[in-house]
Amino acid sequence: MYLEQFKRDSSSILKYVPYIFGFLGFMILNVISTALIGGDSTAMIQDMVNRIGKNATFFTMLIPFAFFLGMLFIWWKFIHKYSVTQLTTSRRKIDWKRIGFSFGVWTLINLALTAVSYFMDPASFQFQFNTQSFIILLVIAVIFIPIQTSFEEYFFRGYFMQFTAFVSKNKGIALFLSSVVFGLMHISNPEVSDMGFSIMIFYIGCGFLLGIMTLMDDGLELALGFHAANNLIGALLITSDTAVFQTDALFLFKGTSNIWELLIQVFIIFPILLYVFSKKYNWTNWKQKLFKSF
Repeated sequence: MYLEQFKRDSSSILKYVPYIFGFLGFMILNVISTALIGGDSTAMIQDMVNRIGKNATFFTMLIPFAFFLGMLFIWWKFIHKYSVTQLTTSRRKIDWKRIGFSFGVWTLINLALTAVSYFMDPASFQFQFNTQSFIILLVIAVIFIPIQTSFEEYFFRGYFMQFTAFVSKNKGIALFLSSVVFGLMHISNPEVSDMGFSIMIFYIGCGFLLGIMTLMDDGLELALGFHAANNLIGALLITSDTAVFQTDALFLFKGTSNIWELLIQVFIIFPILLYVFSKKYNWTNWKQKLFKSF
């Protein structure tokens, strides 16, 4: 089992504290400092775009995640003395087919949802393809989006969920805490200012989806594929003036953001996705895997 493969004695649990509280503390201070100076994330991103351009802004926002991921792997390897494979999965080796399947399924679903939205309201979509800018964007996105999404999965569904499970001695509490904290880490995103705090249902819902995938499948592979597909689509296919990723995507959405589309994903599409994965990978013992006490 994914969580059961790690030591849970006091000295082992204490090893999690510096990295977890260091990263979460950094994120919290960033949110607080932005609020204290009265900063608006949408305006701040737009100001950066005006100064250095969209691709440079995009790269600047992603590059810190390479540092965070590298530091997490080093901490895991030399302080915890486990392999990256063990942080990824309970299987003997990382299942790349699982990553690819999850990536492909969520990409197809996103393309279908985008197509439906386009045909329902084509006037809200502005095609803005620019060959040179898009090629640069493509290179940055293909390299650094998987790094960004992988860090978030290794940290929230891997490292942080391990810590909260070991401290609480219950998988259900770990699933809940990791999902809520993951959602709250998006609270300063421009989309929150645009759509209101109701969008937190989507972010926290994504956290629960990814956490359930991880616990039921005994590894991060499905979550890694889903998250990478989700953010790549957001960076390459369609953007908006209130999106956290201000990119030269193929389409610029000029319409009014609709929270109901996101709620449909959380309460209808996400459960269907879990059902598909459960059938393909023969998931059983849901109660034990999601809520078992240690």
